[in-house]
Amino acid sequence: MSEKILVSVAWPYCNGDMHIGHIAGAYLPADIFARYHRLRGNDVLMVSGSDTHGTPITVRAEEEGITPREVVDRYHPRNTETLRRLGISFDLFTETDTENHWAVTQDLFKTHLEHGYVYRDSMKQLYCVDCARWLADRYVEGTCPFCASEAARGDQCDNCGRIYDAIELGSPRCGYCGGAHIEIRTTEHFFLDLARLNDPLLAWLDDGNKEHWRPNVINATRARLESRELRSRPITRDIQWGVPIPLPGYDDKRIYVWYDAVIGYLAASKEWAVLTGDPAVWRAWWQNPEARAYYFIGKDNIEFHTIIWPGMLIGYDESLNLPYDVPANEYLNVEGRKLSKSRRWMIVMRDALDRYDPDPWRYALAASLPESQDVNFTWDEFVRRNNEELVSTWGNLANRVLGFAYKRFDGRVPEPGELDADDRALLGQVAPTFERVTASLDAVKLKAALGEVMALAREANRYLNLKEPWQQIKVDPAAAATSIYVALRVIDSLKTLFAPFLPFTSQQLHEYLGYDGQLFGRLYIEEVTETGRRHLVLRYDGSDACCGWAPSELTPGQALRQPRPLYVKLEPTVVDEEIERMAAG
Repeated sequence: MSEKILVSVAWPYCNGDMHIGHIAGAYLPADIFARYHRLRGNDVLMVSGSDTHGTPITVRAEEEGITPREVVDRYHPRNTETLRRLGISFDLFTETDTENHWAVTQDLFKTHLEHGYVYRDSMKQLYCVDCARWLADRYVEGTCPFCASEAARGDQCDNCGRIYDAIELGSPRCGYCGGAHIEIRTTEHFFLDLARLNDPLLAWLDDGNKEHWRPNVINATRARLESRELRSRPITRDIQWGVPIPLPGYDDKRIYVWYDAVIGYLAASKEWAVLTGDPAVWRAWWQNPEARAYYFIGKDNIEFHTIIWPGMLIGYDESLNLPYDVPANEYLNVEGRKLSKSRRWMIVMRDALDRYDPDPWRYALAASLPESQDVNFTWDEFVRRNNEELVSTWGNLANRVLGFAYKRFDGRVPEPGELDADDRALLGQVAPTFERVTASLDAVKLKAALGEVMALAREANRYLNLKEPWQQIKVDPAAAATSIYVALRVIDSLKTLFAPFLPFTSQQLHEYLGYDGQLFGRLYIEEVTETGRRHLVLRYDGSDACCGWAPSELTPGQALRQPRPLYVKLEPTVVDEEIERMAAG
């Protein structure tokens, strides 16, 4: 029986182009996981979208003298197209500046207010005297009250990951003018009573179903809840860009981004349901006790997804599913340095896809996922993995066997003779590999799963080097036919095992092996019309997907199609060229 799998993916700020850190941190892992479950026959709902209301958007708008909406209109389509080109198979990738998202956010706000989890109170906030304006969190920097980093933001320190109120910063500096003429003044806002949620969250954490959480996630969450440090946090700000407060008298304030962004998971699910023509179908993933919700994020967002968002759900509607797992990744650095938009040290994904095919990117990043520690990506490693692992190990295996079969066995899968010990040994590795890969993918250990798949590809190469069917055919055509048949069966199984990681070339190989139909559905961009305006969404249609998650059932006599190489070898000069491109900004 199929399972309901909700794949919720972090919402990227829509203030620039997505870089490979975004992809490796959340989007590629989520896609691999979603594609695997689709092959298993499970019902996947994968959602996310552009976070349009954060101060990074308003900062960009002010720098360029344009409106925040114009910033969103520039980057949301570009990032949506990048995700499509990379094959990130969202059932819905939308944005937060929509009527649907506003309505869902305002409903949570009003319900939290009615249930007593949101309340009015005054608060002290930083005010720049020189600019004559209130400073939202991202418009102030200073010294972290916990680790003393001097580049801490107003709401969270990138160095230690702790969150706090902006007035706790030491030596605050204005993000507009850079000055230090800042005062602490009093203003009225709405607060989420996180302290009241501490005990319910701790009870949920202790319910005995968190053994599968990654150590960094469970340890950070438990430490925060057991310390009982949770306190109320303001969820509104004195700004004009964001979701309006659904109460009279607050036209000069907005619901703040940290509250409304996580609501996007629920809002996007509801928007997707409407687009399918069944507005209530989202409940199958959110109110079904057997459904499992996974949240793919970076480590800087752990607290928002294991404490704040679950607390918001508890305070809103206890029938809604809380996270089953939050497989947060560490950081991906590049050439020994932290990725940074402001310092122009990054690899923009849309540009990289102009120069290299998507599957080599997917492979290189999947093989280096920062699942348990920060990982350093290098261009030298990218070229090495492409040339030695994709081209030489896997691509050449598939191409030389298929090419030989197509040429020497009349374009069909040959009829095997009696299998010998070596034949049985290789075929005998397929089912155990499926079992190990399945266990790793179920546990969201994606890098380990990919390693198991590539290990089987290496075994198939050793088998070919042992059998040498191109020599066998000269003296014993029947033996060559058996060797090629065995190799094709393993390649067909490898095609399926690689498919969540390498969907584009796996589909090509699927067709070369003589199959019709699609391993997966199709990705397309659609314009959605609301009452107020239009917005673009990325959608996945899996109605044409035909295949499952099982070892090969390739039959003798099946017609093959003429193969072509799956991957292109890269020249070593790529390394210096790309590093120079990054250094030039």
